[in-house]
Amino acid sequence: MLLERIGLIDIGSNTIRLVIFEVDEHFTMFQVQNIKTPARLFQYLDKKKKMSQAGIDVLIKVLKSFKSVADQYQVNTLMPVATAAIRQSTNRDDIIAQVRKKTGIEMLLLPEEKEAFYGNYAVLHTTQFPSGITIDIGGGSTEITYYENKELLQYHSFPFGVVTLKQMFFEGKNHNDPKAIKKMQEFVKEQFKSIKWLSKKQVPIVAMGGSARSIANVHQRQVNYRLAGVHGYRMYRNDLQQTVDLFQSLSIPQLQNLDGLSRDRTDLIIPANVVFNTLFDEVKAPVFLFSNKGLREGIVMEFLNNKYENKAFSVFNIAAQTVSRLAASYHTLAHVAQQRVKLVDMLYDELCRLGIFDKNPDMEKLLHFGSYLYYLGQFVETGASSQHTFYIISNSDLDGISHKERVSIALLASFKNRSLVNQYLLGFTDWYTVTQIDQLQSFGGIIKFADAINDSHMEVIKDIKINKTKNGHDLVLYYKGDILAEEYRAERQRKHIERLLSGKLNIVFTKI
Repeated sequence: MLLERIGLIDIGSNTIRLVIFEVDEHFTMFQVQNIKTPARLFQYLDKKKKMSQAGIDVLIKVLKSFKSVADQYQVNTLMPVATAAIRQSTNRDDIIAQVRKKTGIEMLLLPEEKEAFYGNYAVLHTTQFPSGITIDIGGGSTEITYYENKELLQYHSFPFGVVTLKQMFFEGKNHNDPKAIKKMQEFVKEQFKSIKWLSKKQVPIVAMGGSARSIANVHQRQVNYRLAGVHGYRMYRNDLQQTVDLFQSLSIPQLQNLDGLSRDRTDLIIPANVVFNTLFDEVKAPVFLFSNKGLREGIVMEFLNNKYENKAFSVFNIAAQTVSRLAASYHTLAHVAQQRVKLVDMLYDELCRLGIFDKNPDMEKLLHFGSYLYYLGQFVETGASSQHTFYIISNSDLDGISHKERVSIALLASFKNRSLVNQYLLGFTDWYTVTQIDQLQSFGGIIKFADAINDSHMEVIKDIKINKTKNGHDLVLYYKGDILAEEYRAERQRKHIERLLSGKLNIVFTKI
């Protein structure tokens, strides 16, 4: 059921973008349209920061076009927000008035603190680290925040972005001029050092925005990364240096043909990369991550939380919400998935009691998510449920879940047999030890058996006990109702539990 259709126009210094979100009853945000134009409004500001009429005309032309698109999509809430280029204009009141008169659009001018707040809001609600630094570098400003225990504590907006840095240091010079790059680096370093709360924080840095995505995309292609999506992608200091070295070594025509780099960012990517490298050094960060959610998503997420009494997005239950929404997107029956999780929990607890596994909260989380999403790919095609399941989960941006966890959940949810697990692991073998792979295969077998004993979807199995006997083990399944389907499937899938117990397994159905 469609709850909202929201259009957000992000009027930035470098690009203007329209994103249309459809929001369903699970608060899943589907992007149904995403278009942009590299208007580069910042270049229309003179030395006194007054925007020329030519720049205002460009803005009005773009907004008229985007409003037509939003009208065609029957958007019921349109949010046009303007950032640094308009905010820093001395004639901003005239710009806003002309836009209102000629388009009917009332632009919302975001103050610096609000721009920082919304980017941080998106990161807090979609990433797993409780504390960190966020950076959102635009065309004319750079917003940085510090949060601790999922609470925003500090923010600062620097009056420079990729476009202004280009103007300040590369005017009349090549995009990769070594002296210009060095001077820019010294300037940025001095700017960061002026903010005392940044120094040596030693927390993860989360970057958002188009420049950040471009750097992550390029790096993924350079290392032949197998997963899709940059949300949650991790880079380290040497990785950031490799990308800036690559950008410096290439001419503009070569950068225009570089996989992963947007053509309209070729002359701006070095300033962005240098800013990230410099911030990494100032913070002494352990890791540099990318968020696919930023200012635009933050605005929409806060709007939904305010409208629906904070039921839409949580900062502490991110992964579970994400898994639930992914399942709903593929029409997974919630009561069936929940029963499968209950049965998996019963089996896991009994196996831990017998010493087969040690209790591990991190593995339990993966086990829960894998069992909840089990065979969700059958919505695409029943005959290839396992293959579709692995592909969908491993290539979906899952908020609050790392890329390794995403692959682990995909392996569990798609489990059919051990040979298929090994096939799916091609390209990921260096992510796992032999012991971890064996455990994932064992957990996959538990999920498959749990699914078998809920074959009728009638929730007939009420409790599970495993008792040691002279010859092996009795697996006692306490039931209420008709268990014809469960009896048949349990016998067919007994090997998955039998393998763990290393002996003869006797399945006993006991009516209660």
